Amino acid sequence: MPNPGASFVKILTHVAEDVGTSKRPNVVILLADDLGSKDIGCYGGPVKTPALDNLAAKGVKFTNFYSAAPVCSPARATLLTGRHHLRTGVYTVIQDHIHDMHLKQEEVTIAELLKENGYDTVHLGKWHLGTPFRGMKKPWIDEHGFDYWFATDLNAAPSHHNPANFWRNRKKVGEIKGYACQIVVDEAITWLDKKRDPDKPFFLNIWFHEPHAPLAAPPEIIKEYGELNDQAAIYSATIDNTDRAISRFVKHLETIGALENTVIIYTSDHGSYRQERNGNLAAGKGSLLEGGIRTPGIFYWPAGIKGGRIQDTPGAAMDILPTICGIADVKIPKGLHIDGTDLRPLLTNTGDEFVRHQPLTWHSPLSQPVAAIREGNYSLVGYRSEEYPKDKEAITAVIAKIRVHLEKHLGQDLNPQQLMHECWNSPLKNPEYNKLRSEFVTLNTFQERWTPMIKAGFGGITRVSLFDLSKDPRQQKNLVNQLPEVAKRLQGSLAGLHKMVLEEAPIWGEDDTQTRIHRLDSDRRSTFDAFAYINRIPIEPEKDETQDDLGGRILSRLANQEGRVLVKLPPAMNRQAYEGFKLTLESDLKTTSGRCITCHQLPNLGRTATPSPVPSLRNRSYSIERLREVMENKTHRSIKQDKRRLEQLHAFLQTLTDIPDKQFREQIIKASVLDNSGDLK
Repeated sequence: MPNPGASFVKILTHVAEDVGTSKRPNVVILLADDLGSKDIGCYGGPVKTPALDNLAAKGVKFTNFYSAAPVCSPARATLLTGRHHLRTGVYTVIQDHIHDMHLKQEEVTIAELLKENGYDTVHLGKWHLGTPFRGMKKPWIDEHGFDYWFATDLNAAPSHHNPANFWRNRKKVGEIKGYACQIVVDEAITWLDKKRDPDKPFFLNIWFHEPHAPLAAPPEIIKEYGELNDQAAIYSATIDNTDRAISRFVKHLETIGALENTVIIYTSDHGSYRQERNGNLAAGKGSLLEGGIRTPGIFYWPAGIKGGRIQDTPGAAMDILPTICGIADVKIPKGLHIDGTDLRPLLTNTGDEFVRHQPLTWHSPLSQPVAAIREGNYSLVGYRSEEYPKDKEAITAVIAKIRVHLEKHLGQDLNPQQLMHECWNSPLKNPEYNKLRSEFVTLNTFQERWTPMIKAGFGGITRVSLFDLSKDPRQQKNLVNQLPEVAKRLQGSLAGLHKMVLEEAPIWGEDDTQTRIHRLDSDRRSTFDAFAYINRIPIEPEKDETQDDLGGRILSRLANQEGRVLVKLPPAMNRQAYEGFKLTLESDLKTTSGRCITCHQLPNLGRTATPSPVPSLRNRSYSIERLREVMENKTHRSIKQDKRRLEQLHAFLQTLTDIPDKQFREQIIKASVLDNSGDLK
């Protein structure tokens, strides 16, 4: 379904008539990265955070505030749009070098709405919603409504200390001395002093990198929490350092006379990977249990919010856009579905009743549990039984090798949760380790080819658990059997809302730069279109099928090409692929079943000789590195190397290899031609 708000934002030129821009409040969002619900002082955490404690004491502190997702990119997409991240196209964590996935440009952001209503709009810090920094065809940050920006595509690199991956307004900056949180606040203060239009309200979207790994903080702060090599102490020090940066920023707002009429919102993108920093709630980052999605939530506005109040009613990141629009008297485009609700009745204490127009829901395709809903004191979580096709044996092997490097580097043993966090987030100055980590990410990352499966219901809920959070905040007592009617009602609401969200969710990987599937009954293909054949021979008899019947079906498939798929190769490989490149992927040759992937060879076009094929690879667990070795041999040394395309092809072939035979047959035999870009006219 098209987004009805996109055209509105692009053509809107008026400013709301009832409220002059000079009276509208400034808006600041302060977002931490990987910070738990019990990290900072005012939430009972171990880190000294006087600046944040002061904002909470003079504002409204939510005790039940939630992120929009348990991982980074989806949480940020929803925060900016007020819409479930699946609607926006952000299914999970974006790996720019692998994914085309990004926050779609037609999505309406807070920045666009405020900009069209007279605000200066600024983004500072981490982005992680897709950028063209590495040559990908994705929107620039300014194309999402920000007049000025200073950002990294991902985490500060090589760490929070002296980062070298910031960009400013489409230009790479280079290494900057200092710590990321202080650097970002320096930029905010410079903008306020030199770039701000004093006659206009401003929106500053400040997304800190801390306390996400790889960690770094000033040694003198680390010493306040432990030894210099203690990871927990360094983690705490990054939060402390961020609070000091926030203190400088707030004091500067006061110095320039802007603090009184500035709304400041502080939260985290999701829970911490350190479970003890989530108040010992169930699980942590990556999970839809409370530890993964419960965060701080502080709203401060001297001119409009009576301070010193604690709010127990649940609020969430999806509520931020409608709340800001309500405060700034900005109209949300008609027909644009917003999943969040305006929190003003909870903030202003006017006595107005707060009513959610829909329950708080979450759906994270790769998480387990896969979905959750909160209504009143009840939380229901749903689990999937289906697993996405991954090479588990290879993943286990590479994790074991990574563990050796990490524990030697860190000087301590890692529990499974810490190990997984480091695998995803911590590059080192060790080429062998970084190669292993790259392999880990590729083996585990979300495949855009799964998006049609997800929209069709793959990974759906097969069992649920119900909890009363007022009595059981750690989600230890499942009430499904005691309260079956409540569970049934919430599961129905969750299923209905999820279905509605998926109707808007886009499918990725359908443009000409991707590997594509053809049906072989497309009789308009060009003989000059590079492709690979995947031939799936049945592995076992179907129900009520004899061995003789199976043999006949195998012969039938070979005769009519049933079960064979045509895969269009990425453009960077096309011409040279015809000149001899051959890749074969087969199962055990001793069995009667197999899978064969082989590249079509260019016919003789009048050259002196047709190149001979390169010997096939016969190894089910081939790696990207092995593919690259084949492509770099003498025969193929002129082929343009494109790591991203090679990874896409490798992942897609692996997916087709791992998918169960019956599922493969259903998806392929019933498919339409998904790509005819190379067909004859």
